[in-house]
Amino acid sequence: MKALLVYPQYTDTFWSFKHALKFVSRKASFAPLGLLTVAAMLPVEWEKKLVDMNIRTLSDKDIRWADCVFISSMVVQRNSAREVINRCNELGTRIVAGGPLFNTGYEEFGFDDIDHLIFGEAENILPQFLEDLEKGCAKHIYTAEEHPDITKTPVPLWSLINEKEYQMMSIQYSRGCPFNCEFCDIIVMNGHVPRTKTKNQIIAELDRLYNQGWRNSIFFVDDNFIGNKQKLKKEILPAIITWMKERKYPFSFLTEVSINLADDEELMRLMATAGFDQVFVGIESPNEESLVECNKMPNKGRDLLAAVKKIQNHGFQVFGGFIVGFDSDPPSIFKSQIDFIQKSGIVTAMVGVLMAPPETALYKRLKKENRLLPGGTGDNTDGSTNFMPKMGHEALVNGYKHILSTIYAPKPYFERVKVLLKEYKPQVKIKGNYSTRYIWALLKSMCILGIKEKGRVYYWRLFAWTLLKKPRFFSLSITLSIVGFHFRKVAEKIAKIPTPKAPKAPKIDDVNIGELEQTTT
Repeated sequence: MKALLVYPQYTDTFWSFKHALKFVSRKASFAPLGLLTVAAMLPVEWEKKLVDMNIRTLSDKDIRWADCVFISSMVVQRNSAREVINRCNELGTRIVAGGPLFNTGYEEFGFDDIDHLIFGEAENILPQFLEDLEKGCAKHIYTAEEHPDITKTPVPLWSLINEKEYQMMSIQYSRGCPFNCEFCDIIVMNGHVPRTKTKNQIIAELDRLYNQGWRNSIFFVDDNFIGNKQKLKKEILPAIITWMKERKYPFSFLTEVSINLADDEELMRLMATAGFDQVFVGIESPNEESLVECNKMPNKGRDLLAAVKKIQNHGFQVFGGFIVGFDSDPPSIFKSQIDFIQKSGIVTAMVGVLMAPPETALYKRLKKENRLLPGGTGDNTDGSTNFMPKMGHEALVNGYKHILSTIYAPKPYFERVKVLLKEYKPQVKIKGNYSTRYIWALLKSMCILGIKEKGRVYYWRLFAWTLLKKPRFFSLSITLSIVGFHFRKVAEKIAKIPTPKAPKAPKIDDVNIGELEQTTT
């Protein structure tokens, strides 16, 4: 049996890092961890190939070669996934599909032309599918009533990719999140109780990447890495610390956490000692009423700005997720978001418009209120949404665009980098990056950001300031300058998207865009 594993193409979003990757001669940010894990679950005797469409083009020859095409996709890859499915149908190749797009959006998307749908996690479902496939009686839809024990999950089949084409590798330690945010579909797919791998599994995955020659960042792609704090502190982090020290810290790690990381000094110390230096935190909103509305439990009743600073002081760059469009958002929310982002030193601020993913508590509430709208791309950073916002659709979209055009303009962006570098206190010694790839990236940044681009004066000011005030962060400041270039290009693209027409929301206080601009300038 020949299995072709296909990962559809991303759109040009903030998370693609498309414009930044060109500086370091990489083709994609992350390898498709899910498909590589599925590949490791397939029979050893099968022939396997992987085509990441963010790396190379999928050819008809690839599809004809395969007996089965396995597709995994997120919602933002929907259009590319549809193209792959159509091509497989035209060429008569069997399709097996799974992943977030097919788990929560199947009714809206329509998948009657897919041979086999895997609803849920592969560990519980794939063995039965493979058995049925061998017997010639494979079903159209496979589901599992329970979440699997991931202590049985194998090491991903990294041999299917060329790691040099990616900016970072990925590991998954846990699935699930203990919180119950109204807008989040993670708990729909993976549940409330975090399920974790063993320390031996994590060390085996680190060993595999190390032995393949990887010496760069690794993203722990957990829904909430600190969902089970005790196991982290007693087992996982001590094991990683020992492993990293023995090999003189070959990796740096980043992951996703909840803001209550700031409450646990021991956990922050252990994570920093293990090599974690970046964390993504769902801040969502500086408006307390909006946090109450969406049931963002860890954030409620907290000084969010102080919490961010505390995490930075313990050795972590904080990436932040922010959302606008809550029913409780006041007209001033756009200015409040900008002010918070600037004061916090959250350089990578992923601001999105509220979406209601299928099966979430938010989706069910809005459906009862008759406020759901057809469409919505699933990408909450392109200005679209799938419900009628109470502030009015035009006000929301224009306010969102105003946030992006402000925070990613050269002056505020580079000022934010300075704020971070003043607060950031790494616990592990930062090694200078003198690789050929970094030198070329530095030279490209000097040429493009320092000469060709608007706002070059702010690039050179940060360049000089870092050398004089924070020389050990020089490599980081150049990296952040390049990342800012990517964000700016995406923000400029979003600014040009016409505000789509949408039905009016239930009448509340309409927000005049002229008044909005006055409150946000």
